[in-house]
Amino acid sequence: MDHSIYRDLKIGIVHFKAFPECVNGSGPIVETLGKICEDDFFTAVEVGAIKDVKQRTEAAKVLEISGLDVAYACQPTLFPNKLSLNHLDPGERKKALNAVKNCLKEAHDLGASAVRIPAGKDPGPKKRGEAKRLLIDSLTQILEIAKKMGGPLVTLKLFDRAIDKESLIGPAEDALEIAEALCPEYENFGLLTDLSHFPLLGEDPRTTLTLLVKYVKAFHIGNCLYKDPLDPLYGDLQPRFGVPGGEISTPEVRDYFRVLKDLELIGPEKRPVVSAEVRPLLPLETSELIIANCKRTIREAWALA
Repeated sequence: MDHSIYRDLKIGIVHFKAFPECVNGSGPIVETLGKICEDDFFTAVEVGAIKDVKQRTEAAKVLEISGLDVAYACQPTLFPNKLSLNHLDPGERKKALNAVKNCLKEAHDLGASAVRIPAGKDPGPKKRGEAKRLLIDSLTQILEIAKKMGGPLVTLKLFDRAIDKESLIGPAEDALEIAEALCPEYENFGLLTDLSHFPLLGEDPRTTLTLLVKYVKAFHIGNCLYKDPLDPLYGDLQPRFGVPGGEISTPEVRDYFRVLKDLELIGPEKRPVVSAEVRPLLPLETSELIIANCKRTIREAWALA
């Protein structure tokens, strides 16, 4: 592509992955977030829970000054506590709903224009239909609350079903079912696909995105390992691009950009957020090195696309 990447999309990074010491909602959040805000390569950032009200207020001010687009991810709240919006037990589902309601409030406090939500665990084929019905009901309640908070974009992120997260959503066909149930009523609902999850799902990005083209409104890029279960990076750990044994490097990111362009999922009229989800995991890897690797990969992939 012979034009600036900023014409067609907003480049983001997931803060709590690039700086994993902040993933639990505490730690040097404002300081590390400030590093991203000062880096004019990025035009968007995805943040997670910030437990301390003072820190959250400071973070909101830093984000406001930076001019970055902000998305809020519910994964750091839901995953550690094993909360599921499609839990078959009503009490457990209520816990998840209450947690997401709190996330919506935090997202509003931080000036987020989008909220990322994952489905819960897949209960297996016999109860999958009921779980999808419950997920649709939960997301409907969430979207109604979001209406009262300025109507942020609410995206359901697709995870793997068999290797790591074991998520209900999941394969493209199931994601399509959820989107078809909600999108006619809620214009601010959409799907989020992650380049690092296609190998874990055994799916091809072009095939999946062609199927979901009407409903995909945000994107992640990242890496994964899944061929060697004994590898310490096995699963959905978001290692750096090009790590030995990994599935995603510059050529795969290049091809992803080509698919997004071909399907008109990016472009001057849309400019969705495309965020990198990478983190330091191995010896000598620092947040700064991982972010630099990420930026080089994106620049080169775009230049070759």
